[in-house]
Amino acid sequence: MPVPPTKSHGRLAISASAKPREVMSDTPRLKGAWCAKVVTLFPELFPGVLGASLTGKALQRGLWALEPIDLRIFGTGKHRQVDDTPAGGGAGLVMKPDVVGRALSMAATGAPDDPARWPRVYLSPRGKPFTQAHAQRFAQAEGMTLLCGRFEGVDERVIEAFGLEEVSLGDFVLTGGEIAAQAMIDATVRLIPGVLGNAASTEDESFAAGLLEHPQYTQPREWQGRAVPEVLLSGNHGEIAKWRRAQAERLTRERRPDLWAAHLARKDE
Repeated sequence: MPVPPTKSHGRLAISASAKPREVMSDTPRLKGAWCAKVVTLFPELFPGVLGASLTGKALQRGLWALEPIDLRIFGTGKHRQVDDTPAGGGAGLVMKPDVVGRALSMAATGAPDDPARWPRVYLSPRGKPFTQAHAQRFAQAEGMTLLCGRFEGVDERVIEAFGLEEVSLGDFVLTGGEIAAQAMIDATVRLIPGVLGNAASTEDESFAAGLLEHPQYTQPREWQGRAVPEVLLSGNHGEIAKWRRAQAERLTRERRPDLWAAHLARKDE
């Protein structure tokens, strides 16, 4: 008699004391490597895009580590409940503080209490917009913990108790924080020494100096009647630098007046 398939979310054999799942644990992990601990209802979504390209190669080489923590195993009751109705009424469900608290306590194991050394971030549409400055700060830490929200969000008491820093990917709402978490980790990991190979490649990027990046060109010299600007072929590095700077300022002024205003304010200071 064929064995019926198990339910995709069966957790009957898993206890709340389970250890975080270390992604690609068969690969070396360098001592002191930057680590991302991600509390999520969908640990199977990781590493996702983080396992590809340069971030994936760096993960395999042990330059950084990824530990998804399954929030469901900390749920209450027979069905591992992780949410409940909002106090005061309203639509949707709210992630329970006891459940999330247990998961965050596990994530805190082995991590410094100092948020400067180990930021604890809740991916929230009401948080401060994520910027390159965030990525640089996170990359300078020893690692970070990210809480991926679902439903109507998490009980406010969890945010207060754990001192979570709320960060938003942008002024829009996602069904969960997993996509935002992967984007933030990607932006952070690529700043870790050795991940990109060429550290200079991050110095001229958009936002590195508060400006958008200048246009880029490569071979062939002419394509569909459009030629590479002559200055880029001149070999005069001083003129090339001036051209790139002027183009970065033009694009920033035209496309991001907010960044341009902040750039001018810094120059005035």
